[in-house]
Amino acid sequence: MTVTANSDQHASSYIARPCANFRPNIWGDIFLQYHNSPLDVVNENMRQQLETCKEEVKKIFLSSSNNISQKLNIIDSMQRLGISYHFEREIDQALEQIQKISINNALDIEEGDLHSIGLLFRLLRQKGYHISSDIFNKFKNKEGKFNETIVEDVEGLWSLYEATQLSTHGEDSIDEAHDFAYTNLKSMITKNKLSTYLAKQIDQSLTLPIHKGVPRIETRRYMSFYEEDPSHDRVLLRFAKLDFNVLQKMHQKELGNITRWWKESDFATKVPYARERVVEAYLWPFSMSSEPKCSTHRRIVGKLISCICLLDDTYDAYGTLQELELFTQAIKRWNANPIKSLPTCFKVVFTAILEVVDEIESAVVDAKKSTLVSKHVKQAFLNLAEAYLLEAKWCNEDYVPTYDEYKVNGAMSSSLQLHIVAFVGLGEFATKEVFDWIFSDPTTIIKAVSLVGRLKDDLASHKFERERDHHVASAVECCMKQYGISQEETYKLIQKEIKDFWKDINEVCLNPNNHIPKAVLECVVNLGRISEFTYANFQDRFTNGEFMKECVSELLLDPIAIY
Repeated sequence: MTVTANSDQHASSYIARPCANFRPNIWGDIFLQYHNSPLDVVNENMRQQLETCKEEVKKIFLSSSNNISQKLNIIDSMQRLGISYHFEREIDQALEQIQKISINNALDIEEGDLHSIGLLFRLLRQKGYHISSDIFNKFKNKEGKFNETIVEDVEGLWSLYEATQLSTHGEDSIDEAHDFAYTNLKSMITKNKLSTYLAKQIDQSLTLPIHKGVPRIETRRYMSFYEEDPSHDRVLLRFAKLDFNVLQKMHQKELGNITRWWKESDFATKVPYARERVVEAYLWPFSMSSEPKCSTHRRIVGKLISCICLLDDTYDAYGTLQELELFTQAIKRWNANPIKSLPTCFKVVFTAILEVVDEIESAVVDAKKSTLVSKHVKQAFLNLAEAYLLEAKWCNEDYVPTYDEYKVNGAMSSSLQLHIVAFVGLGEFATKEVFDWIFSDPTTIIKAVSLVGRLKDDLASHKFERERDHHVASAVECCMKQYGISQEETYKLIQKEIKDFWKDINEVCLNPNNHIPKAVLECVVNLGRISEFTYANFQDRFTNGEFMKECVSELLLDPIAIY
């Protein structure tokens, strides 16, 4: 399907342009109401409740110091309930102590307690400690296979499965453990051998394990399961609910601010071919970190990702190749002269990008650091525009690149490098060393995360995009061409690659010589997690917001009832 541009007739009369037929925004102005929310979202009564609960939780945590299994379970609950950021120092000290004990093989964990061993492995690796997979050998027989008797330990088997998500390359024994745990857990669900309460949690885990889940989304889901557990700790749950509701008010205000900016900019009228996905765009910085200290990051990067959406659709669903070459020149020069003769929409998108970058500069107080950040954000924008332009050239020439060629450009066209540069640039770790690392070629973890995003996106959207008259070949078509294989075989190959990219991600996070702050690595990993969520089950939840409507409502609209 094509449309003929009728605005700026002197520049674009009779130009047949592609029409992507994107669905309209499903949220309307619902988040606009939060723009004028008070800056201090916590009233005195709520503040006192939070402080009281926090002290009680701290006492519970400290009282478990002599029991490693109990300590591990409390840390796991605090992390999954989303309250661990209040106790980072205490948790770090506890895990460091447990790690030292594990090195000396002096762990006071009951023999055969697979759940605690699996939890120990997962929590230490999440923290960056390279605990050996040999810790699971005690659960194997003389042939090196897992004892069938552990299948009866559902909680232990589940814990083993979650632990295997932290594997790295060459750890064949963990891969075997993954297959063993997955196969048996799936069989139990299929044969209805589990309670409804347990089956629902495990089935969700098999679809998207904890390690690959977006922390805040997992927190909201886990809270419901935790409350159903008869042995749950009421103090932890109450504090988690209070904290969730407080943060939700802050997140609502941030999203209200972005929504107002979008409405006042009138992009829906001025750039009518582009997707209006403010809420969906906000979920990406929200996923990178939902903590209070990153409020400015989320607000500005939420705008930036909305601008990326305008940019993407301009290259992909509107501009001619000649126009896009001029547009790329404007971004390279960082001035509008090359696009003076183009339709107004190009100038609107370009101005929006300039203004968001100016806002990033203004938010960085230190003048020298502001210049450093601005330089790298502009470079990341240019890298993205050039990647989009190359795709436009491929499309114009009906060229299907090889899968390998596609991935080189796809790592950049995923736009995740720009997400990382902007988010990190607004924080305390915006240093030359960190930016050099982000832009180094290749940067293993950023390349891996970017390709998880690119490939998951392509698996979810390539069928919809093929319905359009003219569109660049996706990873699926490129892979089929390079290897001469069927679509079904291609899906399997790409999914196997995504698993391998997660091993790359885990490997970098476990590298003791890594000079990059753990907080920066966690933000990068979280982009892989939001990619997994956004494109799960071969659905493009970014473009089709209906698929994540319930999740967004739970996260950003509906407070949790506290009894």
